[in-house]
Amino acid sequence: MNPQELSEQEIVRRGSMEEMRRLGIEPYPAAEYVVTGHADEILSTFDDAAERRDVTIAGRVMSRRIMGKASFMELQDATGRIQVYVNRDEICPEEDKTLYNIVFKKLLDIGDFVGIKGYVFRTQTGQVSVHAQELTVLSKSLRPLPIVKMKDGVVYDAFDDPEMRYRRRYVDLVVNDGVKDIFVKRTKVFNSMRQYFNDHGYMEVETPILQSIPGGAAARPFITHHNALDIPLYLRIADELYLKRLIVGGFEGVYEFSKNFRNEGMDRTHNPEFTCMEIYVSYKDYKWMMDFTEKLLEKICIDVNGTTEVKVGDNVISFKAPFRRVTMIDSIKEFTGIDITGMGEEQLREVCAKLNIEVDATMGKGKLIDEIFGEKCEGNYIQPTFIIDYPIEMSPLTKRHRDNPELTERFELMVNGKELANAYSELNDPIDQYERFVEQMRLSEKGDDEAMIIDADFIRALEYGMPPTSGMGIGMDRLVMLMTGQTTIQEVLLFPQMRPEKRRAKEATDNDSEEA
Repeated sequence: MNPQELSEQEIVRRGSMEEMRRLGIEPYPAAEYVVTGHADEILSTFDDAAERRDVTIAGRVMSRRIMGKASFMELQDATGRIQVYVNRDEICPEEDKTLYNIVFKKLLDIGDFVGIKGYVFRTQTGQVSVHAQELTVLSKSLRPLPIVKMKDGVVYDAFDDPEMRYRRRYVDLVVNDGVKDIFVKRTKVFNSMRQYFNDHGYMEVETPILQSIPGGAAARPFITHHNALDIPLYLRIADELYLKRLIVGGFEGVYEFSKNFRNEGMDRTHNPEFTCMEIYVSYKDYKWMMDFTEKLLEKICIDVNGTTEVKVGDNVISFKAPFRRVTMIDSIKEFTGIDITGMGEEQLREVCAKLNIEVDATMGKGKLIDEIFGEKCEGNYIQPTFIIDYPIEMSPLTKRHRDNPELTERFELMVNGKELANAYSELNDPIDQYERFVEQMRLSEKGDDEAMIIDADFIRALEYGMPPTSGMGIGMDRLVMLMTGQTTIQEVLLFPQMRPEKRRAKEATDNDSEEA
């Protein structure tokens, strides 16, 4: 970094680093530091009547108070914070004033990592603390943390600007309470789901991210180029067609947590890179999958939150099974008063005009129905609701409905006004599948850049025979939003996509500050 861009505090910290080295203390030592205790466990298990416990802890200095020969610091590790008491005469022998300079002459800064060897005790004010007998500098922080302070009821230096928080998640995790808990719960969501699938005997697999044809969903892909083969490749928009190839190959149940990429807009519920889970099970249909899905989500909610209810904004959402089931046609009729059964493309355009829904010439029948549902119906479903039996034009990979060939055996699960899951009785008739792909190509010729491309190899796989199968996909980021009560997808992604950062000589929004 250009020295002219450094703040006054950053210059001081670099000076402290050089002074440490002059005193013979390496600010970035390479040796292993063995930790024997963590903050939450020490605080929760301390017993005044027990024998003295010696511990070695390590973490980041979050506050510091010097009171004559005594110094108190708050140390933050991966589990929480704990107070450390340092007595000058105990850690600074007469013949060696090195640590005296480090601790009591303020060469040690807030944000620095230190190791402490000592014993656990309770102070006269009743606070469980660690009495330091040795202090080791483990890493020097060259930028001040934005430590939140309050004076006369006013909060200063809060690191709460969303853009800064998402760009500098490493700072957000350190200084903002509760952020780390969101990502701990995210892991619990994945583990709970994985356990449920494994307990049913289904196998986790991996499929290609770089694909020659962007298939399995209607979405605009990211395109790249493979130099050695001199061919275009696409980042995966879905893993569906590869997972179904594995069902053809003889696996009875397979699932994957996949990173998908769609070259589309960004908002509170969309990120161009996102995580989706897809599962495919032989000899099942979409009715079975509805039962399976509601039991899965009920289990996850209990595993993560200890209850079947979560609060998201002003809404309390219950994942207690069973969930309500409504057909797509009945949903549109309920919220618009219009029965679209049997309508063609032009009639649907008239309906959109009547409902003041903006459409364009590239949209076919399926897209028009989707626009009507999205604009007038979707947002009304706060409690988990299966929307079932979609018109065939909306579902090119779905088996025709057993009772009505104009519909498909498909459901989408709506929660808190948004789609959470999408599932089918999978189309396994290769001739019907080919004809559906051809219809998608016609939409592409009309200008629909999200229409599917014919995947000849997938058709060939179906021609070898695929058993009756049900498949389901869940947007994992949206599921984590629900399970953690968040209303924006950026809050549950450690590093959401952002516009390129504009560098400034003086970063006024840095909120650089620290306690005296």
